[in-house]
Amino acid sequence: MIKATTILAVKRDQQVALAGDGQMTMGDVVVKHTARKIRRLYHDKVLAGFAGAVADALTLFDKFEAQLDRNSGNLRKSAVELAKEWRTDRYLRRLEATLLVADPGSILVISGEGEVIEPDGDTIAIGSGGAYAQAAASALLAHTTLSAAQIAQAAMEIAADLCIYTNKQIVMETLGDSQ
Repeated sequence: MIKATTILAVKRDQQVALAGDGQMTMGDVVVKHTARKIRRLYHDKVLAGFAGAVADALTLFDKFEAQLDRNSGNLRKSAVELAKEWRTDRYLRRLEATLLVADPGSILVISGEGEVIEPDGDTIAIGSGGAYAQAAASALLAHTTLSAAQIAQAAMEIAADLCIYTNKQIVMETLGDSQ
């Protein structure tokens, strides 16, 4: 399991929000509180976040953005192509990170095991606090009328209260209507 972060995606109506905490750890020591683990890609039309080793994730962001350019921003095709490249390339196979990518129509998790996972619902999370954040977001989606961004913020705060590798220095990006 990838530790030391929480990245959450929430989709509601025509909006998608991607939120990440700012904590970075080395072993059991917090070394940074304000890390930025999410970014906008492909002309600000795609959101991406990572859990895992920073240098590995930045390499994967570059590879994923190249796939987006090759595939005219098609999120699914780019994710599948990255997963194939990641799985078959001897150098990339050693990278230790997981990506969570989203546009207003889709949320996907991409892993080094060749997986491209689209959740059944409208939320998914990665990292050590991911289960807490996803559970909170799922409940808020089902029982409130909050926006995707409001749900992501509240769910990340809940995860930070429970996961020792997650803090409340939350960075969020949104795409779609309701921005």
